[in-house]
Amino acid sequence: MRLVASRFVPLAAFAVVVFASGCSEINATVDKAQACLEAPKIVSETVAKISGLVDDPAAMEKELDAAAKKLGEVADTASNTTLKQATDDLAASLGKLDVTSANQAVDAVQQVGNETAAYLTKLKEACS
Repeated sequence: MRLVASRFVPLAAFAVVVFASGCSEINATVDKAQACLEAPKIVSETVAKISGLVDDPAAMEKELDAAAKKLGEVADTASNTTLKQATDDLAASLGKLDVTSANQAVDAVQQVGNETAAYLTKLKEACS
């Protein structure tokens, strides 16, 4: 009887290893899916908000910084390296925008529009 039980120990250990590695793949897929859903939402909300803040550069800069922080958090959870890099790059770009005048605010809206369009193209590729 002892011999039979000892044969099941390696089999059980193997099953645990296979199950554990499968769980990490599932977690990576869930992280990617969550990032693929969350990032476009943040980008859309940001573009909508800053479009109405052209006359308030301080509020626009605050909104851009908040969006950069949110995108940074999404990038930190993204398991896909392409998705992570693209999200990190956009977050860094938004965080670097300096908006202290109405003219800079107008330029910022245009720059954010261009950069988010490019980002969404990369996102589409990474998420498909």
